[in-house]
Amino acid sequence: MQLEEIRKNPAKKILQFSVPAIISMVLTALITVADGFFMGNYVGKEGIAAVNLGLPMIYLYLGVGLMISIGGVAVAGMALGSGDTDFANQVFRQTITTTVIVSGLISIILVFCFSPMLSVLRADEITKGYFREYYRIMLLELPVMVVNSSFGMFIRGEGNPKFFMKVTVVNVLLNVAFDYIFSAVLSLGAAGIAMASLVSALVSFVCILYYFLGGADACGYEKVSFQQAKLSFQRAKVYRLGKFHFSFKLCIRGILNGSSEFIGEMSTGIAMFAYNFVIMKKFGVDGVTAFTIVGYVSYLFSMVIVGFGQGSSPLISFCYGAEEKTLAAAIRKRTNRYVFLAGAAVVLVMALFSEPYSRVFVRNESVQTMIRAGMMIFMTSFFFSGINSITSFYFTATGRAFASAAISFSRGLFVLLICIFTLPVLFGMTGVWMAAPVTEVVTIGITAGFLYRENWAGGKIYRENQAGGGNLY
Repeated sequence: MQLEEIRKNPAKKILQFSVPAIISMVLTALITVADGFFMGNYVGKEGIAAVNLGLPMIYLYLGVGLMISIGGVAVAGMALGSGDTDFANQVFRQTITTTVIVSGLISIILVFCFSPMLSVLRADEITKGYFREYYRIMLLELPVMVVNSSFGMFIRGEGNPKFFMKVTVVNVLLNVAFDYIFSAVLSLGAAGIAMASLVSALVSFVCILYYFLGGADACGYEKVSFQQAKLSFQRAKVYRLGKFHFSFKLCIRGILNGSSEFIGEMSTGIAMFAYNFVIMKKFGVDGVTAFTIVGYVSYLFSMVIVGFGQGSSPLISFCYGAEEKTLAAAIRKRTNRYVFLAGAAVVLVMALFSEPYSRVFVRNESVQTMIRAGMMIFMTSFFFSGINSITSFYFTATGRAFASAAISFSRGLFVLLICIFTLPVLFGMTGVWMAAPVTEVVTIGITAGFLYRENWAGGKIYRENQAGGGNLY
């Protein structure tokens, strides 16, 4: 990564890093959508509801993984920006090791949480059965997924985002293929769909492991071709697995720096539990199923946001570490423009195709009606969520954890929980759909406040480069 290249054409660099990350994240999200398709068509609406009831556990994994990994990548990125490659490698090794240990411990603990969770949510016996069937296997897959994601962040951080994109493509193709084989051909039900995720994640892990372990030359990318398989693998340029000296101080620094992402994901998990509790109590399995299917669109768009965030974060950290703080802020602004336009595009597409979309996953007319009624209300949140998220990524990448955490806490927990427990009481199922957009509108005010502080009260950090460029996006 060269500072002059970023300075010369920041838009090109943002897209160069972000587009492969977006493709990787969207493809990863498509795994969830594909699982939902096969679950709805070969297991039933109760299977879709069962998967959604367990989403708080998934967000726990994601939260812990992002907290450790994003914090570590930010510290390593600033080290690379200052020219300290050895320290960056130490950060990488410690981050990966910590991710492996912590994610494994989470799986052991969650085994004992199935029954209490299902009891609180008041799930029926059919849904409970599918839940246990699916998540017993997913507790093996989720640590692998988190570790793969952590590796991917460092792969992008050293300037090779296309490699991880290729690995993700393989992961998705294998997952969809095994989904079909295990559910449609072998009729293994919810367990088969979970098994498909596990097998494809393990294959991806092996490919990534080779990237960081294969060969002795660490001076540059080296391609090793396997003619029979017609595959080509690259090896890491900067980061290499190996021995390291554990630093408690470094661990705390990384965790604090990634705390906003942990808060964001954990808040989402708590919010999802609250959503499920309220919807299951008032509207039953049909309501949870409809919310889950609408949520697939939201999940896909959130992956676009995360892709832009993960693509721009290494650039921001690098520039910030090189004392190019104005350039770092300019990258944030341009990225915000991109996510706003992406959100508008998704809203337009779904406005045109919400009816056929509602028929893809379930045949139940009641559920389809709920989906069509709530789709457009829910998706107005997309105009604001990208700006809130990217700004949070920006503050994390520049080491300002408090501002990032405040934005994440607001949109992911505090304001959202108030909306979840009040709006459905006032407006029924419409209130469920309103919770997300109302939350994002309130949070955009908080985001604007932090940016105003940076632009004016802390003006030494940020200066406008273009007349009239002081807007959020």
